[in-house]
Amino acid sequence: MKKVRKAIIPAAGLGTRFLPATKSIPKEMLPILDKPTIQYIVEEAIDSGIEEIIIVTGKEKRAIEDHFDFSIELENNLKQKGKNDLLEKVQHASRLADIHYVRQKEPKGLGHAVWSARKFIGNEPFAVLLGDDIVQADVPSLKQLINKYEATNSSVIGVQKVNDDETHRYGIIDPKFNNDRLYEVRSFVEKPKPGTAPSNLAIMGRYVLKPEVFHFLGEQSVGIGGEIQLTDAIQKLTEFQKVFAFDFEGKRFDVGEKLGFIKTTIEFAVMEEEFREEIITYLQSILNRILIKG
Repeated sequence: MKKVRKAIIPAAGLGTRFLPATKSIPKEMLPILDKPTIQYIVEEAIDSGIEEIIIVTGKEKRAIEDHFDFSIELENNLKQKGKNDLLEKVQHASRLADIHYVRQKEPKGLGHAVWSARKFIGNEPFAVLLGDDIVQADVPSLKQLINKYEATNSSVIGVQKVNDDETHRYGIIDPKFNNDRLYEVRSFVEKPKPGTAPSNLAIMGRYVLKPEVFHFLGEQSVGIGGEIQLTDAIQKLTEFQKVFAFDFEGKRFDVGEKLGFIKTTIEFAVMEEEFREEIITYLQSILNRILIKG
């Protein structure tokens, strides 16, 4: 069995939920405190044992490449001023991994973005990490999926349980059986209508896939929303080989929409000892003002 060495991070979306900010700044570069969201994703991949990463970009995404590149002028400036802590943070991003880039020339959906990286992956199993989800876990969520891939020699999709009234927002799996949080997948339902979901197990932006999925992505079949859907290709894959879903452990933060982004920023700030007391005091003062006015 081949080792999972490579990962695809799709980052070609237009970021329309964050307009007008994302007119000039890639959504993936919006920071949670002092770190852009995409860096959290890259760090999870590296912590999971990934050796090479390809980021699928689009137009106006050059800032992502610049972030993970060296900045000699900035680094020299920080060094001369003795700002070694900041220098270390800047250099850390540049030294994280061997990162490659490919451009998705047309906005045809997640499946097309993954297919755009097929030459980089070759005939190897690979991971996909979506930038809308940051996961905090003792064992990185991707590493948990890789462990299940190695145990089953099959593609594994990361899922977590959501409330029944939230299933219409996600891709949902129809499971055959459950074996210690591991489910064999019968089928996938993309954003089912309320009350029709086959389970409450939602796909959460982490995948370990066998390379055969590229065959079905190559068919360029258009699915829901007029886009090439990754789940459609994985569904076809289930007709030829087993595909599993794993309910991974860890807390997921949704940074793909504004409210989730705000909540994540607040929670990460509270987790930082430097800010904790002041943030809690500030939040309490806001609540007191609201209660007094109410």
